[in-house]
Amino acid sequence: MTDINHEEVDLTDVEIQQCPYDAYKKLRDNAPVYQDPKTGFFIVTRYEDVRNVLKDTENFKSSYGAAGQKAEGNINTEHVNKGTQLFKEKGWVPAPTLAGRDDPNHKEMRSIFDQAFRPGKIKELEPNVESLSYELIDAFLDDGYCDWVKQFSIPLPLKIIGIQMGIENEDDLWKIKKSTDAFFHRIGMMLSQEEELETIEREIEGQHYFQPIFEKLRECPNDTLLSELVNTEIEEWGRTLNDNELHAEMMADTFVGGSETTTNALSAGIKLLIEKKDIWGMLKENSEKYLKVFVEEVLRLESPVQSLMRNTHKDVELNGVKIPAGSIINVRYAAANRDENYFEKPEEINLERKKAGSHMAFGSGIHHCLGAPLARRELYWGFKAALDSFEDMWFAEGKNNFKYHPHYLLRSLKELHIEFTPNPKR
Repeated sequence: MTDINHEEVDLTDVEIQQCPYDAYKKLRDNAPVYQDPKTGFFIVTRYEDVRNVLKDTENFKSSYGAAGQKAEGNINTEHVNKGTQLFKEKGWVPAPTLAGRDDPNHKEMRSIFDQAFRPGKIKELEPNVESLSYELIDAFLDDGYCDWVKQFSIPLPLKIIGIQMGIENEDDLWKIKKSTDAFFHRIGMMLSQEEELETIEREIEGQHYFQPIFEKLRECPNDTLLSELVNTEIEEWGRTLNDNELHAEMMADTFVGGSETTTNALSAGIKLLIEKKDIWGMLKENSEKYLKVFVEEVLRLESPVQSLMRNTHKDVELNGVKIPAGSIINVRYAAANRDENYFEKPEEINLERKKAGSHMAFGSGIHHCLGAPLARRELYWGFKAALDSFEDMWFAEGKNNFKYHPHYLLRSLKELHIEFTPNPKR
């Protein structure tokens, strides 16, 4: 392994997190499988290696105990036990999520979600996605100004997952958002112990919101995704999901997985369109030809999920590096998506890029994101509504610092203040 200056590639450093792409390149070029001396994680950054790890479920496991809590424990050693105790005392200890399970357990549980995200269901939702995209913009169009993150990127996917889950009251949606925001910050592994315990308190508030809903749905099922999650028996288990499993899914795979990542991509895409006026012009001229590719390029360039964890249950070797059993593997999707050995001119947006969807933004293998088709439609209609509604747009002067939330796993812009000339035809 080539010597690396750790200070230049320390992915727990908040400043490096603001723009990690130089660090990714250093790692790809010099140490594509790099054991971080600070965390002990083996960081994987090249496209082929990332794909191999994700597809090799025999050697690289997703199981929660090793890859979830253990990863956090490597950074915040004392936090995990105290957090678990707090859940026990006041709420429900979150069980392994779908993303944190291995086959056959993963496959058996995924069957519940597969129905909800089949093509027919996504097609049924699409008119809601389209109409909501324009409605959100119409609410601030005459102002000529908005915080795109707060007024569009957050509410669009949040309200769509609300429709899926049967949460009709908008005030309730924003209550849930406070709890899922807490979960988002906690899994970022960047909090002090005090801050982490505070986030768990907010997660528990969300648990107490959902618990009576679970109980009501057991008595009176309906046709929502939430009802399916509560009442569908997993044949191989001989039971439905228990409360601890349901609470974990509310935080992770549904509300955060179904909204936060799309929020991040919607924000990144608009920022890129303002920075790259040639791309804006091409899309304004021919969105039918280029918009779907633009969606894929946003996902590739600014991967909303920068990385996830895997673990080894036995000694393995990857790209010539020996990795002992019990190790944490940090799989850097975002680094793989800018790999020069796989993508031509990866730092550029190319609306003519062949196989634009071959990026790793949604993962690969058995854990490929099942919400990807819906996320793509939300991004398509979000950007389409902006193209149709704005003649031009630019950053609001003096309003932006372009800061991202400190987070080891996700890339989330805090705010994006923009000004625009409304399209009079709207």
